[in-house]
Amino acid sequence: MGRVTDLAAFAPLLTPEGQTLLTVLRDHDPAQELAVVSRLRRDHPAELVTAAVGQARLRQRAVAKFGAEDAYRMYFTPNGVEQSTRASVGTYRAGRMKALGVRSVADLCSGIGGDAIALARAGISVLAVDRDPLTAEVARANAEALGLTELIEVRCADVTEIDTAPYDAVFVDPARRGGRGRIFDPEAYSPPLSWAVEAARKAPHAALKVAPGIPHEAVPAEAEAEWISDGGDVKEAVLWFGTEPGARRATLLPSGAGLVGRGLPDPAVRPVGRYLYEPDGAVIRAHLVAEVAEELAGGLIDETIAYVTADGLVPTPYAAAYEITDELPFNLKKLKALLREREVGTLTVKKRGSAVEPEEIRRKVKPKGPNAATVLLTRVAGAPTMLIGRPAGGGR
Repeated sequence: MGRVTDLAAFAPLLTPEGQTLLTVLRDHDPAQELAVVSRLRRDHPAELVTAAVGQARLRQRAVAKFGAEDAYRMYFTPNGVEQSTRASVGTYRAGRMKALGVRSVADLCSGIGGDAIALARAGISVLAVDRDPLTAEVARANAEALGLTELIEVRCADVTEIDTAPYDAVFVDPARRGGRGRIFDPEAYSPPLSWAVEAARKAPHAALKVAPGIPHEAVPAEAEAEWISDGGDVKEAVLWFGTEPGARRATLLPSGAGLVGRGLPDPAVRPVGRYLYEPDGAVIRAHLVAEVAEELAGGLIDETIAYVTADGLVPTPYAAAYEITDELPFNLKKLKALLREREVGTLTVKKRGSAVEPEEIRRKVKPKGPNAATVLLTRVAGAPTMLIGRPAGGGR
């Protein structure tokens, strides 16, 4: 119930009656939905109430990506909420476009318009293209709701038929989900990555949004590859054309800290020092752990594990730091005894290179007491190991 599935269901939401319902439903409690729907259907058409409730649900979900001020003015489809760019990432990317001197962008596969909105707010004029009629109508409604119609033109069309020559830049966000979930093969994107690359090559500047797990060998030689995290979570990778061919970059939001690869060899493996650093996911995806290790005068604890160890505490935005107090071979009995002895009741369990699940550890050791500790389950020089410590102040 309540999914906006076609234009006939969506259009009435833009009427005064639809707007009134959306205002009433802004802060509705999903647990009380049945009662709310029953009450509203006494005074409004059932189909409109169903559509409004569905839209209200989507807006609540969208707050995490767009913030409450925009989310409760915008319109969404279920796929649009799921696949649209987070506002912080879109704003960052629009800033890069503006810094490149871009004044107009052909936004291909624009979806509900998240990127188009960010670009328009940066003062860039946008042609937003999507082949799905409902999605295009939602994007059009969003441009109007946010007062951006002068800068955003929405067109319902096949992106492969768009002439991008009049535009300073092309942005392509191919669909990376199918009927069976995420699509991992870039050639199975819609449109395929190879088509998007050809479109990019024809423009002075271009940005192609791809999955963070894209193999490095799939990145064209003339593209710059940038991995972006927000709040520590890797959100996406972007292939830039017309910037720095061959560059590999990790960008961390909200700080905007950026690390560019220098082609360093893999760091040496060394014994665990006083501090352990967990690089940000964007740094790992961009294969820039060596750059972080050099900055920290550190090495790896294992040649296959992206944990950096060092003897000193060095402030860095690119990794979280832990002060290590104990290094033990993996043994739950020993861990339980140590935590009981230290009266650890608040236990954070992290893992890298271990098959053991953190919840399983917490369940079996039953932490109890006033103190806190972090356990990192990993491999050290090939051996399953438990590193016990606490967050240190020098990381991000």
